Amino acid sequence: MFLALSLLILAKLANVSVPLVLKEIVDALDQNHTMLVLPVFLIISYGALRLCSTLFGELRDAIFAKVMQRAIRRIASKVFSHLHALSLRFHLARQTGGVSRDIERGSRGMSFLMNFMLFNILPTLLEILLVMAILISTYDIWFAIIIFTTLLAYITLTLIVTEWRMIFRRTMNNMDSKANTQAIDSLLNYETVKYFGNEDWEARRYDEHMQTWEKAAIRNQTSLASLNAGQSAIIAVGVTLLMLLAADKVIDGSMTLGDLVLVNAFMLQLYMPLHFLGFVYREIKHSLADMERMFSLLDENQEIRDKPDAKILNVQQPSIRFDHVNFSYETNRQILFDISFDIPTGKNIAVVGQSGSGKSTLARLLFRFYDVQTGSIQINRQDIRDVTQQSLRASMGIVPQDTVLFNDSIYYNIAYGHPNATSEEVFAAARSAHIHEFIESLPEKYETIVGERGLKLSGGEKQRVAIARTILKNPEILIFDEATSALDSKSEKLIQAELKRIATYRTTLTIAHRLSTIADADQILVMDQGRIIEHGNHQQLLAANGSYARMWELQLQEKLI
Repeated sequence: MFLALSLLILAKLANVSVPLVLKEIVDALDQNHTMLVLPVFLIISYGALRLCSTLFGELRDAIFAKVMQRAIRRIASKVFSHLHALSLRFHLARQTGGVSRDIERGSRGMSFLMNFMLFNILPTLLEILLVMAILISTYDIWFAIIIFTTLLAYITLTLIVTEWRMIFRRTMNNMDSKANTQAIDSLLNYETVKYFGNEDWEARRYDEHMQTWEKAAIRNQTSLASLNAGQSAIIAVGVTLLMLLAADKVIDGSMTLGDLVLVNAFMLQLYMPLHFLGFVYREIKHSLADMERMFSLLDENQEIRDKPDAKILNVQQPSIRFDHVNFSYETNRQILFDISFDIPTGKNIAVVGQSGSGKSTLARLLFRFYDVQTGSIQINRQDIRDVTQQSLRASMGIVPQDTVLFNDSIYYNIAYGHPNATSEEVFAAARSAHIHEFIESLPEKYETIVGERGLKLSGGEKQRVAIARTILKNPEILIFDEATSALDSKSEKLIQAELKRIATYRTTLTIAHRLSTIADADQILVMDQGRIIEHGNHQQLLAANGSYARMWELQLQEKLI
């Protein structure tokens, strides 16, 4: 930064010196002198100063590139990391297309802001001060007054009109983010669009956003043309008045021809950066508008935070306790009511119930995607709010009901469970999940790209990739959330046997819909509308002839049908 600023000052000093040397050359060549001598030294100095003003500027840009690019990288990385630190509540409500466009525009705006704020506005102001100092000390005060008045009128016009134009820029940004959100949402749901034949409907929705953007963009451009015309008129009047004054001084003999050239060169030299300064100011305001939305993401409250004194979770032979847990996603709709149960070390506790009874919420709370309102969740008698999120989640593995994969290779998606695993460990995990043979049958084998959200694979194939990923992670605590729901009966039996094998000696929470998959669980909890209404093993619950027995009877009838 220091080196870049030093080069900036040298470049401006060289730039301001050019008209001074030009004046001396003109005066030396003035035909009124009795003897004409070619001012070789002055001409060489003129060329050298011109070169230096450009050379120092280029060196400054080259040196500052490291500062600027590092700052952009750091802020983009900070926003990205912050987004991952935000709670699940934010991500369930976010609009992916809009967020990605906000980050993209914000990074680009920051690049522009840093470059032009430092290397256009500051040097231009420096050059104006130097020129004003030279004119005041050497010539009539009216030269400085005309230049100062011209600059003041120019800056005033630029500030007023640019502030008025910002509403158009913000509208453009808003519509751009909305259009991008809708476009990405539509493309992610391509099959749904096709199922219902709603291509024209989606195109119309997209065009509505773009229509508003178009109107704002046209008004933005026409107002820009008006601003440019006004700026040019002010500069033209200023230059004309200066030249009239200078010409008058030359005629009355108080100024030489070189002085006239000097004043003209100074004004032209100021005109170019000043005209550019108007553009830079407008773009800086635009960049700030672009950055507003990116920095608003950083202002999003990080709902789930580690305590300052958070400890590493002790996961040796883990036992889990839900102690009088109450929880609601929204204040007006409670999901869990006074939930209490234990999962002893190495045991498998299953949870069953109707959809919406709160089963999957237990897994989200255990992973601490949300904090409970009252009560506590403990692992080895440590409240999970008192330990680091990283150590908590590192100790657990989940096979979710809705498996979403990265748009990368099958190998990458399995290895995601343990990125530093060897190839043999990845292949072993795939064999355990009974997917290795299927992968080997593919033309690209493990390098097969699975597509957006894994859409190139069937539901069962995606679920087996998720099982392989969890097996590779080798966690102390396992959570199976409808882990075999997308599998056929034959695959389910094979996978169930493998899941039982890897769950042996591990503390396991199984969330199930099909009761046949959890009949051998150490204990089964039956949930209904956020409450535990029954608990016991399979035989005890059947003997109780309650909700579990009715669910078991119903599923047996469905199997017979």
